[in-house]
Amino acid sequence: MLSFHDPRGVQYHRPGDPERPARITTTLPVLRERHPDWKWQKPGAATDEELLRAHTQQHLEHIAAPAGDFDTDTPAHPNIDLYARLAAGAALNAARAALQGEPAFSLMPPPGHHATKNRAMGFCYFSNIAVAALDALEKGAERVAVWDFDAHHGNGTEDIVAQNPRIAFASIHQSPGYPGTGLRSFGNVHNYPVPPYSARQPHMSAINEALEELLRFKPDLLLVSAGFDAYSGDPITQMSLESEDFAAMGKSLRGIDLPVGAILEGGYSNDLPELIDAFLGAWVA
Repeated sequence: MLSFHDPRGVQYHRPGDPERPARITTTLPVLRERHPDWKWQKPGAATDEELLRAHTQQHLEHIAAPAGDFDTDTPAHPNIDLYARLAAGAALNAARAALQGEPAFSLMPPPGHHATKNRAMGFCYFSNIAVAALDALEKGAERVAVWDFDAHHGNGTEDIVAQNPRIAFASIHQSPGYPGTGLRSFGNVHNYPVPPYSARQPHMSAINEALEELLRFKPDLLLVSAGFDAYSGDPITQMSLESEDFAAMGKSLRGIDLPVGAILEGGYSNDLPELIDAFLGAWVA
């Protein structure tokens, strides 16, 4: 496993936000202690050229020089442009490593799957996984699939990749729930809304069905929006999954003959380190 992390990524914070540095600072030592053979690298920051495949020039300018908070969940932190570019850069590096045959994971905030072509929202500034997917197509992949099991709909990813015949996107998410989208499937977009407080079995069935749908696309690369907020103990969702379910998702990746890169999205409980370790550990066991 090759993991990407830069300690500068935890230098922004607003008291009371669920998207807090402890998500990363508590996870990093757990992974390093339990998996001393895993490799770690610092990512570079995503460039304008790389970001502009997914976002508008106006959006890049807005992130670089915000006039105020982007919304109530997405503050204009000092230097947020740098932190967001590092997260997008980590996603790019994870996708490139995967294409070279190395299972790869990005442990970098901020998350990205709510950021649309021209809007930051939901703790997200750049759509890290869409940037990585579009870069992979430039680097030789013919088809890329994106499996998003975060508890919130990946509306930003959908906004960017919809109607792209070389990308298939699947999102399994709580509905009703933030951001209120992802109610139907169309074209290359496969949405699986799951009611709040659903039992684990039907939720996992939807997750597995989504992965099978993506594999039928016969992609050259699978990218994973790895969000852990569908956990029963997460403070901002109403879902029921347990650590064993995230391990099962990881195990399902081990069983496919396909390059895979995963990018951290949500997950706000104090158990996040254990959930990430369950997922990654089962994937590369």
